[in-house]
Amino acid sequence: MLSIIFSILIILIILYFTIDINTFNYLSQAKIRYEFFIIAFFLQIASWFIWGARLKVLSHEIEKDFTINLWESTKIVITNLFLAAITPSMAGGEPVRIYLLKKDGLSVGAATASVLGERLLDAVFIISCVPFAFFIFRNNIKIGYIQLGLSIGILVFAIIIILFIITIKYPNKTKSFLIIISKKINRFKKIKSINNIFDRINTEVDNFHRCMIYFITEGKKIFIVAGSLTILYWTTIFMIPSMIFLGLGLKPFYILSYAAQILLIVVIMMPTTPGSAGVTEGFLAGLYSVLIGSSLIGIFILIFRFITYHFNLIIGAIFQYKIFKSVASFSLEVINKKK
Repeated sequence: MLSIIFSILIILIILYFTIDINTFNYLSQAKIRYEFFIIAFFLQIASWFIWGARLKVLSHEIEKDFTINLWESTKIVITNLFLAAITPSMAGGEPVRIYLLKKDGLSVGAATASVLGERLLDAVFIISCVPFAFFIFRNNIKIGYIQLGLSIGILVFAIIIILFIITIKYPNKTKSFLIIISKKINRFKKIKSINNIFDRINTEVDNFHRCMIYFITEGKKIFIVAGSLTILYWTTIFMIPSMIFLGLGLKPFYILSYAAQILLIVVIMMPTTPGSAGVTEGFLAGLYSVLIGSSLIGIFILIFRFITYHFNLIIGAIFQYKIFKSVASFSLEVINKKK
């Protein structure tokens, strides 16, 4: 995969330019505490279950008759990790979660509302934390490309939220836009039963609109619960760099690291490279080198990216293969029964 190759290549380049005699002297003298690396792995795994709990809460609230246990919702989350990790802005994970929720009995509109509700909560949390992150990290943001990336990232976040609000407020215009797109696609690739597709668009947009309006009006309490899980999810993720620092025998820099992670998320949520590979490593180097110096930054990025990115890719690929293979087998069984 291009994203994996690009990520590894950038990490190797950073290691090449940052590893020096000070790196070897430090690693030979420092007391490496491997238990903190293990804690970092457990925090990453715990974040999957917290994400799964949030998806379970949102989807059940939308359709009361829809029930899914924590393990099933967590499997959906883990399965989405692979495509999320190799697409810009993690956008590839959304269709996987929507599809698997639909497979478990949720309508497409309700599944879409659940997944976009997650995105909305994430966006609100990150945007709310940006002023705090800028205040804490203000004296350390001196690199031009970091300042530019943050400015663009905040702008993209704002545009996405505005588009999201427009979609909710004007469902008929959303339907018209999707139907126009479908007609344009039909010009290049003739779609059978195009009128059925138009009917499906109308139905699912209405379902989506109904669900989001419910969240905003009657479902405020569940949004508080899901919002709390969102805070817990990101806090768990943001603790991982500090655990790596402790493992390397360094100060944890809890508050500064938390602020740096918020700024990093603003940048990597932009639709740049697949999985933000290369971009993430570059911004990690710029943000964290002011905390731990250049000699150890390559080692830190190597460990951090393996835990939070490559580990996700590996486990996500395993779950995606297992689940979609079973989906294919199920489909074949249905076809054989009909014959």
